[in-house]
Amino acid sequence: MDLETVKERAGPRQFSPEDDMPEEYRKAATRMIQFHANSEVMGGYLEKPFIRQAPSLDRKLAFSAKVQDEVGHAQLLYRAAESLGIKTREEMLNELATGKGKFLNCFHYPMESWAEVPMIGFFVDGAAMRRQATLKTTSWEPYAHAMDKVCFEEGFHVKHGEDILRELMTGSKANQERVQEVFDEWWPRILQFFGPTDDKSTHNDFSQDVGLKTMSNDELRNAFLNAYVPQGAQVRPRTPRHPPCH
Repeated sequence: MDLETVKERAGPRQFSPEDDMPEEYRKAATRMIQFHANSEVMGGYLEKPFIRQAPSLDRKLAFSAKVQDEVGHAQLLYRAAESLGIKTREEMLNELATGKGKFLNCFHYPMESWAEVPMIGFFVDGAAMRRQATLKTTSWEPYAHAMDKVCFEEGFHVKHGEDILRELMTGSKANQERVQEVFDEWWPRILQFFGPTDDKSTHNDFSQDVGLKTMSNDELRNAFLNAYVPQGAQVRPRTPRHPPCH
């Protein structure tokens, strides 16, 4: 199948490992899915230390499950990338381990306090859901199938992050102030999740032409802002209740 035919036929779950795909498509899809898989690994790696720092047993159990989910997502995605025939899973993991594998910019920053946990769980995972929901209609069928499971579990992660954020923002004044500080620090990083603006992106047009992506970086970023700015405004600091004096 030549590249022009791919562009003409590109549609949801249109292509599978049985199809004779052009090299340009295989390389572009491998690069995209490998980046996604690497990001799942590094997100889980960044969050893992906070299993022990979680303030209750319930939080520890939930957070442990979340980290396990992220690693499981990576395994699904490496398999989807491997099915393109360009790289093996071992090669991709080795590239990540040696610093050659790329991943989301926001996972390059350290996390130092529990107040930062909802920055990933609510905002970054929420941004991921915006992007990943569109990938259920990607043209590479194994990638779309992986997204069915990933999106189902990420929905729980976002709710978990929202619950932690709400708990912190209705708690002590010190907690509220700390969350505001880390939000101010993380917000620019969160917006970088969607990649460069469309006028500076080198892969957007091709990925959309062959059906790997269905929305551009700017379209995804704007959809996220339209949904999350109102949600964030609802989580306002509230003066905690104190027991009556006797």
